[in-house]
Amino acid sequence: MVTDLVQIRREGEKLRPENLRFRKWIKSHTFVERQFRRAAEEVQVSIDCRTCAECCRVTEVQIVDRDVEKLARFLGISEQRFLAEYTAAGEDGKPILKRTGRGCVFLDGKECTVYEARPGNCERFPHLLRGSGSLESRMWDLVDRATYCPIVFNWFARVKALTNFK
Repeated sequence: MVTDLVQIRREGEKLRPENLRFRKWIKSHTFVERQFRRAAEEVQVSIDCRTCAECCRVTEVQIVDRDVEKLARFLGISEQRFLAEYTAAGEDGKPILKRTGRGCVFLDGKECTVYEARPGNCERFPHLLRGSGSLESRMWDLVDRATYCPIVFNWFARVKALTNFK
């Protein structure tokens, strides 16, 4: 199991063309998604996201109304104040959590200061086991995530072995 973030970034970028080929290949073959989910569960159980937090440093987090309500309540402020102080407009104009030089506005070292009330996108990350659509339909984002997320990086290796991808 590879967990070194420098190695994952280096190897993930090196494997990007192969992972893109795998993504295309997997869509043209029939597999039982259950085996991919099992591999994801095995990897997720063996890696503690809270010791990494690379996703919090790298990604933008889109939020929805439910997240705004939950986070404002958790912080004890109004939704309007939460939106003004903790969000920005993403490229598509929808709200995202603000970012600082170290990542998400709520990241303190490797700790999420609002972990109990974190947005749904954060809770479901890296979207291997939980997300909209089939796992295969989420593969596009997973190719990028394999360059910074230890869970996705190791999952790709397992699934390629499971499917005898060459």
